[in-house]
Amino acid sequence: MNNFEKLAAKLDALPNGYPPAEDGSHLRILEKLFSAEEAGLAAELTPEPELYSVIAERTGRDPREVRRQLGSMAKRGLITIELVERKDHYALMPFVVGIYEFQAPTIDEELAELFENYFQSAFTKVLAVQPQFHRVVPVSKTIDNSMEIHPYENVTELVDRAQSWGVLDCICRKQQALIGKPCEHPLDVCMVLSARPNAFDSHPVYTALSREEAHAALKRAADAGLVHSVSNNQKDIYYICNCCTCGCGILRGMADLGAANVIARSAFVCSVDEDLCIACGVCQDYCQFGALTLAETMQANSFRCVGCGVCVPACPTEAMALVRRPEEDVFAIPDTPSEWDSQRASARGI
Repeated sequence: MNNFEKLAAKLDALPNGYPPAEDGSHLRILEKLFSAEEAGLAAELTPEPELYSVIAERTGRDPREVRRQLGSMAKRGLITIELVERKDHYALMPFVVGIYEFQAPTIDEELAELFENYFQSAFTKVLAVQPQFHRVVPVSKTIDNSMEIHPYENVTELVDRAQSWGVLDCICRKQQALIGKPCEHPLDVCMVLSARPNAFDSHPVYTALSREEAHAALKRAADAGLVHSVSNNQKDIYYICNCCTCGCGILRGMADLGAANVIARSAFVCSVDEDLCIACGVCQDYCQFGALTLAETMQANSFRCVGCGVCVPACPTEAMALVRRPEEDVFAIPDTPSEWDSQRASARGI
């Protein structure tokens, strides 16, 4: 087994998964991103952050060379780097969500084609496992204030509770454009959050935003018909994706590959006030999930509706609204990222 095969197996052993593709595209992606020596070192890393000196001792490598290689890989978004007690610690990063998303600034046509081959060949194996990667969060101000709304269900609350905000281009839409399938949705709306002030100042990948700019970016995404989605846990949410079925690697699993339940729906569902509905069909143009059907008035399919609320502000007569689903229809959400890891690992039998 060569170093790239070792790294691929190590990534697949993480809860997120990195299943092998029959066409070998999973290995060609790693060969594109890592040198053979780097792949060998990355395959020795653990998901828990460690000092470079600990990694060098554990793997029998020269500490100076280990430090150099780890620093280079961290700068290129190939491994995780965390500051613990004022010292850099390094860890293995999942391919998705992780390594791939960090390639947004540098993705080229070759990587875009390699990922598309991998997506078509093996990505459904990743998307089919529960709990899902992403969870839908409704568009701001589409839920009646009289309803119970938990902080993790409210995109405005998620932004306001953070201390730093950043944004980067959506790699999914960049990837699709590079293979000749661009869409008209905005690129610069993939948002990151941090509980640490000034976390994204002078960051090599993210553009730092103020709180007000973060809210404005979310509104711009919602106005463009994009669906807010976050990691599928209640606490420690650190990013907000703004997705479309034409570009998003998660939602395309539903649109292109026919995989059901690729994203965890919100606790809300669309409701139509038939007295106000004029059957204009505007809301239907905004729904990316085929949940709306026009008859004498608009009809909402509660099974297909993910509760994103994108259709609500588009309605000219305010006939559309989000209401809370019956409690038995609300999916349980893992409390923390660690709980998500445990549940997903158990589902995968690892």
